[in-house]
Amino acid sequence: MRPRLPQALYALRYRDFALYTAARFAATLAWQMLSVAAGWQIYALTHDPLALGLAGLAQFLPFVTLVLPAGQVADVADRRFVLTGAYACEVLSAGLLCWLAWSNQPRIWAMYVAMALFGAGRAFWMPAGQAITPRLVPPAAFPNAVAINGTLFQTAAIGGPGVGGALYLLGPAVVYATTASLLLLAMVLVLAIKPLAASPRAAWCISDTLEGLRFVLRQRVVLGAISLDLFAVLFGGTTALLPIFAADVLQIGPLGLGILRAAPGLGALTVAAVLAIYPLKRHVGSWLFGGVVVFGVATLVFGASHDIRLSLAALFCLGGGDMVSIYVRHLLVQLQTPDAIRGRVSAVNAIFIGSSNELGEFESGVTARCFGLVPAVLLGGVATLLVVVGARHWFPELRTMDRFPAAVSGR
Repeated sequence: MRPRLPQALYALRYRDFALYTAARFAATLAWQMLSVAAGWQIYALTHDPLALGLAGLAQFLPFVTLVLPAGQVADVADRRFVLTGAYACEVLSAGLLCWLAWSNQPRIWAMYVAMALFGAGRAFWMPAGQAITPRLVPPAAFPNAVAINGTLFQTAAIGGPGVGGALYLLGPAVVYATTASLLLLAMVLVLAIKPLAASPRAAWCISDTLEGLRFVLRQRVVLGAISLDLFAVLFGGTTALLPIFAADVLQIGPLGLGILRAAPGLGALTVAAVLAIYPLKRHVGSWLFGGVVVFGVATLVFGASHDIRLSLAALFCLGGGDMVSIYVRHLLVQLQTPDAIRGRVSAVNAIFIGSSNELGEFESGVTARCFGLVPAVLLGGVATLLVVVGARHWFPELRTMDRFPAAVSGR
């Protein structure tokens, strides 16, 4: 007899979902390790905040170019193979970075090429990964599956930077080689999932590539949730600038950078664990806006801090607020989307997420270059709070939403 799992881990009783979450955990761990190593290495070579911003832009351009077609692919192909191909592209990225580091003569432009490969891989695994989860669990277990995914993602977000920073002391090539190994493991785990046929209503049609965008524009609540996340993280994101804070403000080295990168993940993990046990049921809109307010205030505190303890506390709160936004947005998108277009809608959601992350890194690098490090972060925090005010005015249906909507048919 299979042992009973705690209620908070209920969705893991489904074998294919358990395999997918393990693969996603390995891939996220690899992503976080690579990010901290590449960020520290680029800043060590250039001492230029704009160089860090360009690393985000190098990931963003292939991502935003490919993600809509990738969403169409996720709707007409076996999503296992889409994920496997995406992870393979990221293995190439990690391999190139490893070779550059091993040669002891890394070239910045070549590192940008490697980051672009990583962005291309993310363009395919983000919509496929978001779209595959509802196919692996029954509708009743889906909110629990979202909370588990969030918990494991944030666990990797905590462990990845710390492990990456520690391994960096042995050399960046060690970090990149470990990253490639984790991505290969993710490929094996995904291929062990049972075959998933495309929706019988799905067919390849170029004109349907934009169907996900049309769907999101029609769904005001979904549009409001992902727009709020886009602009809040676009203006308030500090991730790209953490190597500078670690090197020049707090003076804590690459291992300290890993700890800084892990702090938001620890906050998000704490919130995700609570949501897995006590999922949100009432006042959903208020929780969403409240989470973004916490994100903005924490950004202001972090930007003004010169004390490592206060900085870590601010990043912890930042991650916790962001997790509330992620949880609400992901449930809204997946519950309201028919499976036949789930890949394309997830691609639109991924554009918003990718824009806020990678394009936000570029924006952070530019503003830090123009206004200075601390003013750039403080301006971002203020802009985040202004985004909340604007979104509450433009999306009143989101502000007043009490409960999550019922799942649409055709899951």
